[in-house]
Amino acid sequence: MPATLRQLRERRKSVSETMKITRAMELIAASRVARAQQRARQAVPYHQELVQAVADLAAHSDTKHPLTSEKPDALRAAVLVVSSDRGLAGAYNSNITRMAEGLLSRLKKEGKQVDLYTSGRKAEEYFTYRHVDIVQSWDGFSERPHYEHAKEIGETLIAQFLRPTHEGGVDELHLVFTRFRSLVSQQARIVRLLPLHLVKADAASDAESASVVAGVETAEQEASETRLAETAYSFEPNAETVLDTLLPLYIINQIRFALTEAAASELASRQQAMHSATDNAKQLIDSLTRDANQARQAVITQEINEIVGGAGALTAGQN
Repeated sequence: MPATLRQLRERRKSVSETMKITRAMELIAASRVARAQQRARQAVPYHQELVQAVADLAAHSDTKHPLTSEKPDALRAAVLVVSSDRGLAGAYNSNITRMAEGLLSRLKKEGKQVDLYTSGRKAEEYFTYRHVDIVQSWDGFSERPHYEHAKEIGETLIAQFLRPTHEGGVDELHLVFTRFRSLVSQQARIVRLLPLHLVKADAASDAESASVVAGVETAEQEASETRLAETAYSFEPNAETVLDTLLPLYIINQIRFALTEAAASELASRQQAMHSATDNAKQLIDSLTRDANQARQAVITQEINEIVGGAGALTAGQN
């Protein structure tokens, strides 16, 4: 049944109101994503220096540390999923949850029990709806994370890793987040944070590089590599104490890096989604306007025909 002129006008008004909302959300996301990119760039120098320090320590020390110790026959793994607190961000959250589900399935097939941690309400709601147990969740800061948030998450997960498995601890820690590439490109990634893999440099040549690898489980392996100079290192008070201080900072910084990258990705995805929604609303308004004009023209034509028909009937009656 074709829509009436009144129905078409009401639909056009409704779409116009929706377009105002999507346009406003697009502008808000555009203003925030620039600040999110700036915060991500500002964190890079600290991240690079921390990676350099850990790489130098790995190259010039034989000290073992619990955070770098591979546990044979790992039975339990923890997964941290970083999502957003709000929706209307296109495929941002669905990409993250789909990749997280794939990781959970793979770990379970390997015979490992999985403890799930989430950052962001959308991941929490997604897994809760599917009756997946969540050990702990954090939310309320997905668009603007601070170091305190990363520190709280990092200390919780490190404590779980250092706890014995039979007491509820975990043998591995995986991180699922979205890497910001550009305003139109964001990529979901999986990184194994713990145990941290330290690759030592070849002592015979200073041309070799030392790397701190966070066990990237994606097709494109990701490592932070640094060139080492021929330098003698001494550790005060000792290498063990330096590792105890430096490695937790490195893990917390990796989580902070993931949170800032996810924040920029979320805002970019929302800007792109709201831009597409606004364009679609404009096209729908144009289509409804044409349909309304046609319906209005049909009503006018019908009224003219009725007037002409009535006048003809009156003329025929007088004759």
